[in-house]
Amino acid sequence: MTAALVVSGLSKSFGGVRVTRAVDLQVECGERHLLLGPNGAGKTTLFNLIAGALPSDGGRIELHGRDITRDSAAARAQRGLGRTYQIVTLFARDTLLHNVKLALLGKSRQRWRHWGDFDADRGLSDDAMRVLGSVGLADKAAWPLQQTSYGEKRRLEIAMALAQRPTLLLLDEPLAGLSSLERETIGTLLAGIPREITIVMIEHDMQAALAFADRITLLHHGEVITTGTRRQVVDDPRTQQIYLGH
Repeated sequence: MTAALVVSGLSKSFGGVRVTRAVDLQVECGERHLLLGPNGAGKTTLFNLIAGALPSDGGRIELHGRDITRDSAAARAQRGLGRTYQIVTLFARDTLLHNVKLALLGKSRQRWRHWGDFDADRGLSDDAMRVLGSVGLADKAAWPLQQTSYGEKRRLEIAMALAQRPTLLLLDEPLAGLSSLERETIGTLLAGIPREITIVMIEHDMQAALAFADRITLLHHGEVITTGTRRQVVDDPRTQQIYLGH
């Protein structure tokens, strides 16, 4: 079976600083893959390269066997790549419903239609309500985003990514800054995502992340140090050296 994601020799420098060093990564279809590493390891830069937010200096990216290295971020999204961000990126002055409708519009033929009343589109509204219901936010659909909690914003961001029907979902620290109750809520939400969607996740909450992941890749100074199962990576002396200093 063709892997969901294959990254080969991916490199990126900013000026004289090399932040991604010939990274190789393979993620199988349906897998939950964790990117682990201390601050500055290059994890978010790697996500930006995979998603097309940054051009790479060298290497190759394949999505379900198709070379997307030179595709735009929009083209990658159309091919099934979705993502969330380390810093929540939403339309702050709009309602939750409007945010999700905009996400749904991204993969709808209606995005090319420059006439009609977007707010009155019943089909789009119904679909958006179903998406909000899947993350427990249907009762707050009419709320302005600025009136919601940080945890609710995180749930909305995941909902918007799922609304675009991705086959590969990149989650950048979805549990960051949340209370223990909110982490539990988001964890349950992530566990319920069907295996038809492959997930690669960056996370610093080690306990939650290890419970979620099938396989782990450890990055340090932009390089892959080791890849394997949870037990293999946790027991690797290089992991202990990077995190514990011995």
